[in-house]
Amino acid sequence: MAENENGAAQQAPQVKMNVLTQFVRDLSFENILAQRGTGGDVQLDVTVGVNLDAKKRKIEHQYEVTMKLNVAGKNKTKENEPLFLLEIEYTGVFHVEGVPEDQMHPFLLIECPRMTFPYVRRIVSDVTRDGGFPPLNLESIDFMQLYRNEISRRKAASKDETVKPDA
Repeated sequence: MAENENGAAQQAPQVKMNVLTQFVRDLSFENILAQRGTGGDVQLDVTVGVNLDAKKRKIEHQYEVTMKLNVAGKNKTKENEPLFLLEIEYTGVFHVEGVPEDQMHPFLLIECPRMTFPYVRRIVSDVTRDGGFPPLNLESIDFMQLYRNEISRRKAASKDETVKPDA
């Protein structure tokens, strides 16, 4: 801890985060199996794609964080035949104070999705059940690892761009 002019210890700023609101911005579920009118032996194989976006709002200390999930169900027994496709954009509006500016980006893309993910998980479960499939309970997502992977991917992409000679 640093000391100020009077010799009193200064405390690090206290981080404050509140979820102001959260909502489904966009939701789509397509039951491909029912549209084809086929059935039979189905062994579900699910892939989940996650994309995160954060932006500052006009109001001071407010940020909007959107989680986009693309959930594809395929049939393992029939050459990965598509069964369903679920796409959801879920947004949380957060009031965040006390986070240093250089740490705000990772904070928004790690901590904020951690707060909203349980709600997204429930929606995915309900929609897949209501769409005619067993409820899909998504595994937890490690948002810190997701963030690290994206940073690594961007660094590798920027190195590739600087190494490539002009054609």
